[in-house]
Parts: sequence; C-alpha cells; structure tokens
Amino acid sequence: MTAILGISAFYHDSAAALVLNGDIIAAAQEERFTRIKHDASFPKKAINFVLKEANISLDHIDYVVFYEKPFLKFERLLETYVDNAPRGFSSFRKAMPIWLREKLFQKSVLTNELKRFDKNFNPKKLLFSEHHYSHAASAFFPSPFDNSLILTIDGVGEWATTTVSIGKNNNIKIIKEINFPNSIGLLYSAFTYYLGFKVNSGEYKVMGLAPYGKPKFVEIIKDNLIDIKNDGSFCLNQSFFNYTTGLTMTNQKFSKLFGQKVRKSENEKLTQFHMDIAASIQKVIEDIIIKMTSSLAAEHNIPNLCLAGGVALNCVANSKILKTGHFKNIWIQPAAGDAGGSLGAALSVWYQFLKKPRNINQKDSMKGSLLGPSFTQDSIKESLLTSGAKFQILDSKSTIKKTVEALEEGKAIGWFQNKMEFGPRALGARSIIADPRSEKMQKNLNLKVKYRESFRPFAPSILRHELSDWFELDQDSSYMLLVAKVKAKHCNQMTEEEENLFGIDKLNIKRSIIPAVTHVDYSARVQTVEKEINPKYYELINEFNKKTGCPILVNTSFNVRGEPIVCTPEDAFKCFMGTDLDVLVVENFFLIKSDQDKMLRQDYKNKYALD
Repeated sequence: MTAILGISAFYHDSAAALVLNGDIIAAAQEERFTRIKHDASFPKKAINFVLKEANISLDHIDYVVFYEKPFLKFERLLETYVDNAPRGFSSFRKAMPIWLREKLFQKSVLTNELKRFDKNFNPKKLLFSEHHYSHAASAFFPSPFDNSLILTIDGVGEWATTTVSIGKNNNIKIIKEINFPNSIGLLYSAFTYYLGFKVNSGEYKVMGLAPYGKPKFVEIIKDNLIDIKNDGSFCLNQSFFNYTTGLTMTNQKFSKLFGQKVRKSENEKLTQFHMDIAASIQKVIEDIIIKMTSSLAAEHNIPNLCLAGGVALNCVANSKILKTGHFKNIWIQPAAGDAGGSLGAALSVWYQFLKKPRNINQKDSMKGSLLGPSFTQDSIKESLLTSGAKFQILDSKSTIKKTVEALEEGKAIGWFQNKMEFGPRALGARSIIADPRSEKMQKNLNLKVKYRESFRPFAPSILRHELSDWFELDQDSSYMLLVAKVKAKHCNQMTEEEENLFGIDKLNIKRSIIPAVTHVDYSARVQTVEKEINPKYYELINEFNKKTGCPILVNTSFNVRGEPIVCTPEDAFKCFMGTDLDVLVVENFFLIKSDQDKMLRQDYKNKYALD
C-alpha cells in the first residue's frame, strides 16, 4: 500500500487529503475543525482527521506533498517589488519579515510541523508540486475522462494565474500559461473589493448580485482595464490596480474611472450602481472565458474539458462554456480553490511521480465529495446530551417521514447526515433545507437564519431523473457548479410593471412555482441528486416529491454568514440554537426548536464577522 498525504496551507483554505493506492480516502478543510473561516494555518486538525479515517499514523505515510513551491512564489514577490520600487515599500516592509521568518524556508516549517505527528519523520518524504499543476491534477485525475483539456484559473499561484494543460491517461502536461500580474481572478477580486465585499471570500456575492444589474460598464472595463485578445489571452492595465505592491486591490484612478469610491460595507447600502458594476464584471469574465475555451476547442479538437482554480466556482461562466457546445463533456473539481490543491498534489504523486495507471470511474472518483468526518449514533447521542439538547431517536424511515412533514409545514431545517462535504458547497450532508414553493422562504432564510444580504440566491437540490422537466439542463450537476434557467412552463408571466423594476425591487416578485430557488433572471444554481451517491438525501427529496409533486428542495450550507459550514453534531446544535431554524435532524436524531431549553439560545447574528 502506498499512502500519500497532500497539504495546502499558508494562504487561505488550508486542507489535507489522503490517497491510498490512488483511491481518495478522505479530505477536509482546516476551517471546519478550527471554526475560523478560510483558516490558512497548517492543517493539524485536518491531517489528524484524514489519518484517523484511514486508521493509520504519519509514520505509515510514504509521501507528503505540499501543493505549491514556496521559492517560486518568493521569487515572484521579490521581482514584483524590485520592478515597482520605490513604490510599494510599505507593503514590502510588512511582507518580507513574514517571508524570511516563516514562508521562505517552508520545508523546515513543514518538517517541524510534521514531526509533531511523528518525531522520526524523514524530510526526504516531503515533495512539492506547483500550484497550478496541483489544480490541474485535482481536476483531471478524479474526472471520468481518459483524455481532456484542463483549464485552471485563479488569482495567482507561484507565477501562473491561468494555465492550459492536456491530460492523457496518467499524465498531465501544461502547454500554455498566463502569468502575474495579469489575472482575471485578481480582476474579479478587485471588483469584489470595490463593491465592499471581502477578497477571497465575497467573490460569489458579486456573481449573485450581477442579475440585479445591467452590464453598463462593460466597454469602460474593456477599454481601460483589460486588453482581451481573440484567443482569450489578456493583459491588465496595472495603472488602475494596487495589488502588486500595495495594501489594497484598487487605487484612486480605478474609483475615478467609475465615478464612485470603494463601498464601505459597514455603513453604505448597495445601490443600482453597485449592481450594474457586478453585472458588468461578470459579463467581462464570461466573455474572456468563452473566447479562451472556444479557441482551445478549435485548436485541439478534444471533446472533454476539466476546470479548477477559484474562478471555476463561477457557475454562471461554467454554464456559458457548456452552452457554446464546443465541448461534449465538462467536469469541474468541487473543491476548485486552494483546498482542492491538497488533493491534486497527492494525486499528482501517485500518477505523475510514481507513474501508476489510472482506473477511471464513469461518474468520477470524488465519491460525491463526501470525504469529511461522519459520526456514530453513540457519539451523536453523547454530544447532544452534553449540549443539553432534547431529541427523539427515530428509525431512518420515520426520520424521512417527519422531516417531509416539517418541510410541508414551511419549517427551515438543519440537515446533518453522512460524511461532511469537501469544498465550499453543502451537498446534502451539512445543509439547511426548506420547501422551494414558499414565496417567503428565500428572504426568511437570508435574514433570519443565515443573517446575510437579502439578495443572495439559494440552490435547488433536484432528483437527477427529474432535472430536464424543471430546468433547461440535462447534464449531471452533482457539485452545484452549473446554473440553468427554470423551464418556462414552471415560470409566471410578469406584468409590464414588474418587468420594469430595478435592483432589489426585483426580489419580491414570484417568478415561478419554486420561487425560493428562482433567481431574478429565472436561473438557479442546480445540484442533481442520485441515489448511488447520497441515498438518504435522495430518499428525502423523493418522499417530498411523492407528497407534493415537487422533486426539489432548497439547499444552502449549514452555517451563518462568516461561519465555516458545521462539522460536528455540537457545531450543528449551536448553529440551530443561534438561528431561527425550526428543526434539526442529525442522522436519526430529531430535534424541534420549541422543545429546547430557552436558556441555550445563542446570539449567532453577531458572532461571526462579515464575509
């Protein structure tokens, strides 16, 4: 048996992944254990988990691989500061001591950390992958393809911000790349910052806000900020940005171009201007990605495409690629960001370094991305009793029945089952679920449960075989990384007055018979559910369908804004008692809010910082 431990750390979303003889055994982000959103620290707890899951210790590990090469990243930082000197000295002064103390000699740092697990750890076991190669490996090796183009796009790795690779059998070869400071990931993050959201956290808010606006600023962006070539390659005008050497993403020239200062999220409301800005940058990103993928399809004539890197979480852009028809099949790594780099690094050792043959799963090898911790009945009972919870213990059939009844009554439910998801999406294991037919549910969940902006959309979980009857899509979307329009037969006709509404006023219009998951442009970020991958979640939706004729549930992550998704039964109970959730279902333990001791209520509204 060959055991490989993959690690990503020290930037954001630290994680650990374990691969045994090419099989993905376990993977998890450190934030789920520490309860620190996007935790960047060395993933001690995640490593403990993956080793425990395989019932091995670190001395059984043959290789430990880090997801990027620190010396190359340091080279990029140093060259950037030198090229821009004396501008950026304050940033240089802050960054260099940290690099010289902690990051430059990361092999020693990693070795010392690993010796906490095994005092005899041999540093010769420690390998390093390149950042974008780790992304590419995370996308191709678990995919159902023997041969594929691979596109990875993010903010920046060591030097690369965008790479194109070809994956064939057990080999990946990077054939093209775009390097820092030219980055559409950083371009999107610059607009995230400009709109008052947190960089490396709030980019998905920009995507969610975009349908409320009109892309009025597309030409201004293209004429001033970015030069886009016919093949989708690009160059950013750095005179508008501050991310190379400064402490902010944009500068005053950027703000002057659009006529407003950076929004302060603490005291400035979102306006139509901000919605139009979001719509504009989303359109520009889509245009670049479509040009890029169309050119690649024409050049290489390969029918399959794999995607990874943080930009691959832009499910709207992913769907635009699919609609072009240039690729027969698209597969996207569910942990597309830096967390997934830990898995890609581990897989790269097995296939590329050790040259082992691939066994390709026709679906994929990610096991539904259900790769995190699960809990026994005894451990759940002990945890709930220690927390002071009052509960019923049911059999599986009764659990499904009572949950469906609660859904029909309009209850918001915390649903905790199976192994925790790896990646940023809740997929029916650590989810908040509700009835999508409710007109009030979208706003209530945002304001009373998630404690977040009212404009944020929710995803539908739908039985796979029902998909094409409800949405304009007929492809697996197991990981909630594609969007699709609701079928016209399920939509409501808008009045002329409703059609002419602007901005947030659009929110209160009932657009379909499933309004809680229908965005203002009639789209939804779809998750398809199959019995083979998540049997209990499938059975729940199936029973709800039998009762209501609706094979769909609202699915959002089990957390409040700024909090990592819940990991343990204790996390789940705390979140349950800190929000207006009505019911909590932990495996076959059924909890009703009104039964709980009121003294156990918590204030979750202000517990976590804005994300």
